[in-house]
Amino acid sequence: MFLREHVTGGFRFATGAIFFDGLSTTSGGSITTELRVNDRIRVPEVRLVGPGGEQVGIVRIEDALRLAAEADLDLVEVAPTARPPVCRLMDYGKFKYETAQKARESRRNQTNTIIKEMKLRPKIDQHDYDTKKGHVVRFLKAGDKVKITIMFRGREQHRPELGYRLLQRLAADVEDLGFIESNARQDGRNMTMVLGPLKKKSEAQAEVKAEKVKSMGVKAAEKEAEEAEVKAHREAAHAVATPKKPRRRSENLDPDMEA
Repeated sequence: MFLREHVTGGFRFATGAIFFDGLSTTSGGSITTELRVNDRIRVPEVRLVGPGGEQVGIVRIEDALRLAAEADLDLVEVAPTARPPVCRLMDYGKFKYETAQKARESRRNQTNTIIKEMKLRPKIDQHDYDTKKGHVVRFLKAGDKVKITIMFRGREQHRPELGYRLLQRLAADVEDLGFIESNARQDGRNMTMVLGPLKKKSEAQAEVKAEKVKSMGVKAAEKEAEEAEVKAHREAAHAVATPKKPRRRSENLDPDMEA
């Protein structure tokens, strides 16, 4: 709520009142974005649309409410800014449920674009280059963009071609996973280039999930085979076990005791 006070001829009054549902209020309160339904529609006449999308025409609000009651539906104001407002006959509860389901599905399918950054030096050695390239490959496989930054120091700033060749080399090494979305450009002491993934984030996530499930299946099969092999080895060892020798009669025993 925004109020502005004016003083005119000794009188003070406020402007900027908020109008909500046809009522003026200066005491604040929450403003809802829900559509007005049935008795909340406070206009003399509306342009009515039937439940199947057919145009009924301009009718009085009383007649529109009566038609809604006869059809066991709700009268919903779908275009309040039109003159006259456009209302439609529908099942408002079902409409809200379907709208919420669509919004939930949209949020589920929405993907956030993430830009990873990898920094290199123009005179990077082969081992460090391979490590950095491995990270770039992992990011592109996950469906993320990668910003490659070449950092120049001292006299290296006078050799920008070193950074350019390094960026082109990296782009060629990962061309099966990504493409150059933003060409190399000098930015002060740095040179940057952006690589974009060939696959969308959702596709990359689906592939990663499928690979994870496949890997879990392979590990489970290997564990089962290993347990079966151990079991078979134990059974074989038990089958060929050396039989116990029969107990021999001690010669020191008294013959009468043996009887």
